[in-house]
Amino acid sequence: MSPRRFLPAFLIAILLLGGTRTSAQERDAVLRDLVAEADIAGLGVAVIENGKLAYVQGFGLRSTATNPPVDTSTVFEAASLTKPIMAYIALQLVDEGLLNLDRPLSEYTTYPDLGHSDRAAAITARMVLSHTSGLPNWRPSGGRLDLARAPGQTFGYSGEGFVYLQRAVETILARPLHAAAQDRVFDPMGMAQSSLIWEPRFGEFVAVGHGPTGHPFDKFTPSEANAAYSLHTTAADYARFLAHVLAGEGLSAEMAQEMASPQADADEGIEWGLGWGIEQTSRGKAIWHWGDNRGYKAFVAGYPGAGRGFVYFANSDNGMLALHRLVRILDGTDHPAVPWLNYQRFDDPAFRVGRRVQLALADSTGPGVRQVYRELKQEFDRDAFTEDTLNDLGYRLLRAGDADAAIAVFELNVSEYPDASNPYDSLGEAYMLAGQLEKALLNYRVSVELDPGNTNGLAMISRLETQLRMDSN
Repeated sequence: MSPRRFLPAFLIAILLLGGTRTSAQERDAVLRDLVAEADIAGLGVAVIENGKLAYVQGFGLRSTATNPPVDTSTVFEAASLTKPIMAYIALQLVDEGLLNLDRPLSEYTTYPDLGHSDRAAAITARMVLSHTSGLPNWRPSGGRLDLARAPGQTFGYSGEGFVYLQRAVETILARPLHAAAQDRVFDPMGMAQSSLIWEPRFGEFVAVGHGPTGHPFDKFTPSEANAAYSLHTTAADYARFLAHVLAGEGLSAEMAQEMASPQADADEGIEWGLGWGIEQTSRGKAIWHWGDNRGYKAFVAGYPGAGRGFVYFANSDNGMLALHRLVRILDGTDHPAVPWLNYQRFDDPAFRVGRRVQLALADSTGPGVRQVYRELKQEFDRDAFTEDTLNDLGYRLLRAGDADAAIAVFELNVSEYPDASNPYDSLGEAYMLAGQLEKALLNYRVSVELDPGNTNGLAMISRLETQLRMDSN
């Protein structure tokens, strides 16, 4: 393999600083280099200027197994960028007098998943769209859907809320959400490569998801729409939707304004409107959203009334590692949403240490992970080594389904920080997911001994003790 050739620093600086107009060819070169540097399998991007598509491009591969390139027709999973589609449809129904933002959804539909909760009867569309419904992001696997907080009080991001709103909208329209989206969004906006369900025609265009080490995943092909995450689309198609939203098209002027007006405070500098995050950049007030499915990452932002915005999709769990660079390349400025999301960065020394440890784990003929870690301590400054350095790597491996590798990383972290509670808690979780319940229980007990206030550890000890007793009978 030939060595990677990275661009001159001055050209990267020009794009990152955003102070000089650059050609599409220069932008292409920087983005192509960034995809390689951050180990992103493939990337699709689109930029809107003056309400029109000004730049659409693809980089990298749709699959590392078969090597087809990403191009402008490549279909990605949009993950949570589905939510603004759901919001747009709901706000149309408000304009049409079919849905009231402040009327309880329980008055529009029956939702058995929340039938046990009297408090859930107060949840409204406004609460769902502003993430103040009180519902969790997702219920425990196989568990009951319970409120995480009182409805209408504080911000708490929730996919479950959007599923509830979907049920209400489907009841109102007496048709499935994917059909409503086709009629109300995709067809009128010319989004020919978009759907809330899998369509066989996507097969020759689709980008499959990839794990952090670049291995491809099997493709998720939803047969039913999910308002929180099931959208399949291209960068160009989603940019067309964004252009309509920024122009307020398809909504009344009052509704378009309310959509982009703060409804809830998420954090300092981050507010939430109706279906969109709201931030203030050096270029003005922007609406934004992000997406994070297994093997796919996405980010979109735009300036209402200004006809300017951008979107990108990545078919890689590494897709957010370059978010801080991508927003500056595509928009010429920093976005407060980026530090709020708090994703790791590929150029952060702690992440680079973790990446080298990960490579050592995969190299069966190498010197071994502990020796490599000792060598890294000589190479990097002390600031690159904290509990989180290995802990973050361990959880990336867990999310990729590699529990054995995660256990090796967490065991190394325990040996490095034997007096810290969290490394034992993480190791306990990895052992539990690997089915080694007795080892999981042992590590959770050590974690709680070191930190008696570890409520997660206490809960897991109770759960594991119960499970082990049942297994012994």
